[in-house]
Amino acid sequence: MGAIGDPYLELADLKRYLSMEDDSRFDQELTEAIASITKEINRHCNRQFNKAPTASWRSFPIRYASFVDTADFWDDPTEIQISSAPDVAGTVLTAGSYVLEPLDGIVDDEPGWPRWKLKPTANGVRLIPGMYLRMNAPWGWESVPADVVQSGKIMAGATFQIKDAPFGVAGSDQWGTIRVRDNQMAVNKLNRLVKDRILVG
Repeated sequence: MGAIGDPYLELADLKRYLSMEDDSRFDQELTEAIASITKEINRHCNRQFNKAPTASWRSFPIRYASFVDTADFWDDPTEIQISSAPDVAGTVLTAGSYVLEPLDGIVDDEPGWPRWKLKPTANGVRLIPGMYLRMNAPWGWESVPADVVQSGKIMAGATFQIKDAPFGVAGSDQWGTIRVRDNQMAVNKLNRLVKDRILVG
C-alpha cells in the first residue's frame, strides 16, 4: 500500500474493523470492496492520496497570470519550466521567482499536506495564459490521511454488507458500491480534502 493507484487500506485492516479476522470466506469480496471504495474516494475528492517515490514530468496549462494549479506533490520539484507546449522543454524557473503553496505543506495549522499551487513572486516569473507549466516532481501525498483510511473502512464495510440486503441499500450504485455523497459520515471526513478539478495538459 502507498504507491500511486494502490488501495488505501489492507485486507487485514478491513477484517479487523469488521471483526472478521478469523474468517477467510469473504476475502475476495472484501478485497473488491476495498478497490472499489478507493476509486470512489478519489472521484469524490478529485485527487488521490498515495505517493510516487520518484519525480516525473507533468504539464499544466497556464490559465491565469497570478497562479497555476497543479496536481499534488509531496516534496520539492527537481525542475520547473515554462513552455509553449506540454511535451516541449522550456525556460527553467529560478529559485526565488515563485512560491509553492500551501506554504510548508500546512493547512489550517495542520502539517503533512502536499503542495499544489505555484505563484509568481514580485518581479519573479511571468505567467502567460496559453503557455504551460512543466514540473518534474514526486506526485501525491507523503502519507495517506487518517480520514481517508477511516472513510475507506466505513464505506468498504458498507459495500460488503450490501450482499445481505435483499434489494440493495439506498446510496448504492448499479454495481453495489456505496457512494461517498450518500454516506454522511464519510462526507464529513472527506469534504475538507476535496480539491477543485484541474485540467492536465
